[in-house]
Amino acid sequence: MDFLDSMSTNLNTPLYVLDSNIPFANYSKIDLSITNNALQFIDISSVDQCAAHISEHLKKNKAKVAHGGYLEERNLYKGAHNFIGTEQRTIHLGIDFWCDAGTKVLAVLPGEVHSFQNNMTAGNYGPTIILKHSFEGLEFYSLYGHLSLESLKGLTVGHKTVRGAIIGSLGSSEVNGGYAPHLHFQLIKDLQGNVGDYPGVCSKGDVDFYRGNCPDPNILLKLRKD
Repeated sequence: MDFLDSMSTNLNTPLYVLDSNIPFANYSKIDLSITNNALQFIDISSVDQCAAHISEHLKKNKAKVAHGGYLEERNLYKGAHNFIGTEQRTIHLGIDFWCDAGTKVLAVLPGEVHSFQNNMTAGNYGPTIILKHSFEGLEFYSLYGHLSLESLKGLTVGHKTVRGAIIGSLGSSEVNGGYAPHLHFQLIKDLQGNVGDYPGVCSKGDVDFYRGNCPDPNILLKLRKD
């Protein structure tokens, strides 16, 4: 049984990565892709314009959390130098949860702190925590990016945590890499030697590799029924 089959088969209950006092009924899917015509007159890479668009989406859908983005091609990273190389990185590898700064972030499963770091460059994650998990003989990692500075205080490598434990909170745009407040949540099979960081966006040329190494987090969260 491979990773996806095992996780899908053995985890039937949706798992929270945000404050469990916010019910899933208050979540709304959002499309930030380059194919969304509603964004053609919005500079989605602008913190203020992105935040205003998300706020309007939440208001319109009477929701508290906007979510989505796995393998979504975006213009969100336009202009950030760390996304520019031989091929522009535009494909998002996790699920984003757009909501208020200060919202509690939870460990998706039992595990331990593998590493943490404040990735401070513009367009990066800001404060980041990576947890290591073992499940049904599988070893993998979960990454939580765009956290508050307070989330890293007192943290130690190897610290054990349980499913649903509060591990931090969402950071403001001033500390989270320069984005509207949100959580970047990503699953990773092989960290490839990375510590406190791992690519959350890839180029089109690398998408096949990253699709295999970073499975869709929806296998745990079950926010979609596809």
